[in-house]
Amino acid sequence: MIRPFRARRTRTPAPGRRSPGTAALGAAAAAVSLALVLAGCAQESGSTSPDDVVGQGFVSGDGSVKTWDVSDRDEPVELTGTDYEGQAVDISQWRGDIVLINTWYAACAPCRAEAPDLVALANDRADDGVRLLGVNSVDDAGAALAFERTFEVPYPSIEDTRGEAVAQLEGFVPLQAVPTTVVLDREGRVAARVIGRAEGSVLDALVDDLLAESA
Repeated sequence: MIRPFRARRTRTPAPGRRSPGTAALGAAAAAVSLALVLAGCAQESGSTSPDDVVGQGFVSGDGSVKTWDVSDRDEPVELTGTDYEGQAVDISQWRGDIVLINTWYAACAPCRAEAPDLVALANDRADDGVRLLGVNSVDDAGAALAFERTFEVPYPSIEDTRGEAVAQLEGFVPLQAVPTTVVLDREGRVAARVIGRAEGSVLDALVDDLLAESA
């Protein structure tokens, strides 16, 4: 059982945002790379039980954590899209809150395994100024909404089958796998990234660190 910890900080700068002139090419490249990652995850995962875990060959990663010191964080992330209820989402309106962005899709076993922890975080830390946002580049509305009902997900997810939201996010930090969780500080800058299934204790520790920064 993983105990809460203060994530070890590194000094490696977060990658910078892509220039506007390469936005269309970036979106296409992101969609292709994401499709390859998803294909690998689907081949390896087999079962979609919430009890499945990462670590047995999943392309989706091993839950490794990377953090950035305040002085190494890049400019604020700009991410927009439309959720599965048809509502516009623009995280620039969430400045001042800590934001966790999670990539997922319904048939991804580690995504299902981590869903209860993400839901608990969204419910338990809302009063601390913590928000969550999903990004789903695979599912149609039917599959995505069924997943959200099953796990009683209280936060929105961007419908991203064209890969545009992923391209926006990859302009700031490489995603590398599904699921990936990116944690933004109160200024909207990338402060941490978890590749693969995110444990609840790890996310709580990352959130606590960011709350302490702004205390």
